[in-house]
Amino acid sequence: MAHKTDPVPVPYPFFDRDLSWLSFNERVLLEAQRDSVPLMERIRFLAIYSSNLDEFYRVRMPARTALSAVVKKNEEKELKQTLPVIHETVVRQQKRFGSVIESDILQALRSHAIHLVYNEPIPDFIHDAVNDYFTYTVATFLQPVKIAKHTDFFPENNKLYLVVTTRSTGKRKEVYIVNVPSEELPRFYRVEHHGVQYILFLEDIIKLNLGKIVHQKIFTHQSIKITRDSDLNLEDEFSGNLAEKIEQRIGTRDLGFATRFLYEPGLTPHTLAILKKKLHLGTANFIVGGAYHNLKDLATLPLKDGKFCYESWPITRLPIPRQSSLFQEIQKKDLLLHPPYHSYDTVLRFFSEAALDPTVKAIYVTLYRVAAESRIANALISAAKNGKHVVVFVELKARFDEANNIKWSKQMKAAGVRIIESIPGLKVHAKLALVKRKHHKKTSLLGLLATGNFNESTARFYTDHVLLTAHQPMLTEIQWLFDFLKKRKKRSRKTDLSFGHLLVGHFNLQERFLALIDREIQYARQGKPGGITIKLNNLEERVLITKLYEASQAGVKIRLIVRGICCLIPGVKGISETITVKRIIDRYLEHGRIFLFENNGQPEIFMGSADWMIRNIYRRIEVCFPITNANLKADLMEMLRLQLADNCQGALIDGEGKNVELRMPGNDSAIRSQRAIADWVHAKE
Repeated sequence: MAHKTDPVPVPYPFFDRDLSWLSFNERVLLEAQRDSVPLMERIRFLAIYSSNLDEFYRVRMPARTALSAVVKKNEEKELKQTLPVIHETVVRQQKRFGSVIESDILQALRSHAIHLVYNEPIPDFIHDAVNDYFTYTVATFLQPVKIAKHTDFFPENNKLYLVVTTRSTGKRKEVYIVNVPSEELPRFYRVEHHGVQYILFLEDIIKLNLGKIVHQKIFTHQSIKITRDSDLNLEDEFSGNLAEKIEQRIGTRDLGFATRFLYEPGLTPHTLAILKKKLHLGTANFIVGGAYHNLKDLATLPLKDGKFCYESWPITRLPIPRQSSLFQEIQKKDLLLHPPYHSYDTVLRFFSEAALDPTVKAIYVTLYRVAAESRIANALISAAKNGKHVVVFVELKARFDEANNIKWSKQMKAAGVRIIESIPGLKVHAKLALVKRKHHKKTSLLGLLATGNFNESTARFYTDHVLLTAHQPMLTEIQWLFDFLKKRKKRSRKTDLSFGHLLVGHFNLQERFLALIDREIQYARQGKPGGITIKLNNLEERVLITKLYEASQAGVKIRLIVRGICCLIPGVKGISETITVKRIIDRYLEHGRIFLFENNGQPEIFMGSADWMIRNIYRRIEVCFPITNANLKADLMEMLRLQLADNCQGALIDGEGKNVELRMPGNDSAIRSQRAIADWVHAKE
């Protein structure tokens, strides 16, 4: 997996980012195989794997194509050499995916009197019910298209279709495409017969009735799906109304060039050639899949019994005395939330109090992904209507959330909120909220700094950290940053912001992290205590990775917890021998970013929004912030200790980029970090 994809200052080895990402997705697939995972949760992991792979072909494969057009010839060669490996990896994983369904999931369902009709004929004894459903419901949404000389048909992105070939006496074979209306109707239809629940795929119901659609003798039928480039390409838009441009382009997102043509086995070379020409698939990767596509829909499988899902874990509400306000408690000391182990109600309360507190004069917030029914956005609307000065930076370029963010932007603006929209050529990914209060002629600041989005929906299954603080020097720097964002310009030489507490992308973030690593290197060379523990979603940026390699060569012990992409190769002799990388996949999505530097026995901890990716370091406003309270530092170190000790859901990434499981059957010292943290937070509060 060690493929170089772009120039670096020194010739160190790196994993290819896309192969590393596929390794992460394979680890997701592994959860679907575990008997210890409840049945519906195993099915959901299959759905997550499928959804992830769709996004890979919608976003990453077009990016590789674009990159090959601008890199040097030797690098283009290396990029092309990696493509067959990507293809082989995906094919291997999809075979494993199919095997998990057929060998594990179907049998497990049948043990509960649930028969998922999968790649088999629909039983005769339920034909009447199924055909009635087709006649009275499904047929309404079907639009068959005959592929002929002048056919003008454009298959939509990631929509399901059936390719039907017919043959009549004395006539040549004809090709039809029939849509599968899975966005208008449920993907699954359930029929009960003699105590057994039969669950059918929508496309199988259509296949059973194809003679009613094309009115000819059916020769073959196969399911297909086309994935298209979905990038809006707005990073360098500098002129005009960006919101209007995004709205215009959202409608064309599904019209990009084809990146993948996924088809069921059985399509003849002749039919494939016809489809490639008539559907304009010259740019696509042709991949043989299974009988069913868009298996992210498995998440909607109608299994309602709670026994098929994870048991409830304790969710703890941060204790606030009834006679006190949240703001009063923050004034006393810093508070730290760890959702979803902590209830997200405290964050919602922060915004509600800000909307109603008469001492609050102004509220400043950055929003990256807004919840569909956002109570936070509603609180900001209330605050504006209550006469407060509310300034909200809405990142309109948050991929796949553009439309929802624009909707909320318009609603808040109509209510009197001052909306700052995206900065051309730059994304704002920082998670910040600032409240300015005035009491007895004295102005003070309160802040909320987070590792994840202000989104109460994702907070239920993303693990993140939220700092609530009255640290005035740090909050003053946040005020500076908002003043900068109001200008909607990229940083220039004239921009004079000297951040002493915050690490801010586009300003000092990379250089501060490099300096912190250098300090650990110096301690190691002096024989003093040193070490680095970093938890990230993704690790790609090569300047920072190179510095970690240098630290390892100096003897610094480095422990990394990286959920997804990891381009650093651990355990390489003479380069990264002191570095370990762990990946944790469990019921919650690990999302928090924590940076711990031992600092000669005086540990410093930072948290924030920034992964170590090229985009985060060079093309985004990110904010990382220090944790100064000793008790909160101790809490974070305990959480990191539990995650580093995880031998149930944790896997080590080896020198080939593979997931090496740590699970040992019958091990009395088993540690499942997410469960351990849930119990620890509950007991502590």
